[in-house]
Amino acid sequence: MHQVIQEDKQAFLFLNNLGSEPFDRFWTMVSGTWIWIPLYIIFLYLLYKNYKLRNLVFMLIFVAIGVTVSDQLAGIFKSGIGRLRPCHDPSLEHLMRSVQCGGRFGFYSSHASNTFFIATFMSMLLFRKYRFLPYILYFWAIVVSYSRIYLGVHFPLDILTGAGMGLLLGGFFSSLALKVIVKGNNT
Repeated sequence: MHQVIQEDKQAFLFLNNLGSEPFDRFWTMVSGTWIWIPLYIIFLYLLYKNYKLRNLVFMLIFVAIGVTVSDQLAGIFKSGIGRLRPCHDPSLEHLMRSVQCGGRFGFYSSHASNTFFIATFMSMLLFRKYRFLPYILYFWAIVVSYSRIYLGVHFPLDILTGAGMGLLLGGFFSSLALKVIVKGNNT
């Protein structure tokens, strides 16, 4: 395990040090929540356009529950595992670019988990109608996830684990939503 952690730190340092000060503001924005509100409005519109209002309400409930589960699980892992964020790791202090720093622990990334959850959920619900959508959504999730490495708040394994959890939870909750919608349409 020690070897894996060392390789993770090396990968982090490589990716983190690709950054430069003129781009710091851009990546801080990408990592923010409010900048993506127009995208969420587009998601809402696409769901509304393709599903009945009653089904849209159920989908929004599943999204809210799924993002909450995704976020809370990440919090449980962060405090349970207790792996320091790169910006709090004394062994990396003079080797990395720290643009931002969050709480003390960072395994695993809730940003990665939440964005991959939304990408998976939306892809599963809309890919039949919009074949290109999953490509756009997963690109978005990757960019947001990379921003966390760029800013110095997550290691690559934090991101990969978060992405994996988001994929699993997004698949699970979208399957539940689709079952409720199909069952609701049959009654």
